[in-house]
Amino acid sequence: MSDLRIVPGSEADWDDVAAVFGERGAGARCWCQRYKLFPGESFAALGPDVLRERMREQTRCGEPSAGSSSGLVAYLGDEPVGWCAVEPRPAYHGLLRKTFRIHWEGRDEDRDDESVWSVTCLFTRAGYRKQGVARALAEAAVAHARSQGARAVEAYPIVVKNVIDEELHVGTESMFADAGMTVVSHPSKRRVVMRLDLP
Repeated sequence: MSDLRIVPGSEADWDDVAAVFGERGAGARCWCQRYKLFPGESFAALGPDVLRERMREQTRCGEPSAGSSSGLVAYLGDEPVGWCAVEPRPAYHGLLRKTFRIHWEGRDEDRDDESVWSVTCLFTRAGYRKQGVARALAEAAVAHARSQGARAVEAYPIVVKNVIDEELHVGTESMFADAGMTVVSHPSKRRVVMRLDLP
């Protein structure tokens, strides 16, 4: 996709991000907040309006001088078509919980290490799926983390074939392998932890 352009969320317009997630479906219910919720919070209790506003604050849209935002936005020409959540791992409260065994079983490291970045979500706008947008975003996420001084970048893709579309937001193993990551842990039949240590 030679005309695909990917920019930090802070360089995008909020209306473009909102267009990617739409007004119905999984994206409009979640607003990429699954791993951002604090202990005791839930999607149902907060509601989509609160989740949407949180994401707006996190992306820092239209504020390129504000520093790194919480993700990347993909454009096909001038049309916003995709989103990728990528930032330092401690920003994702859901990843740090000891009870979230999918990410930590068999791993002994500092969960609060801000030099390790995580890719937690890849979302492509309806009408533009299965065209390589998410794969391009995965590669861009690695490059973005590197440019921000990360020493490593991780992802937590699903590896089973029989999944519903809503489960694919975490990406696939082949997608992250193409971005240079390798499997470092296989804590369940459905998920792996992948990582790339950056020079």
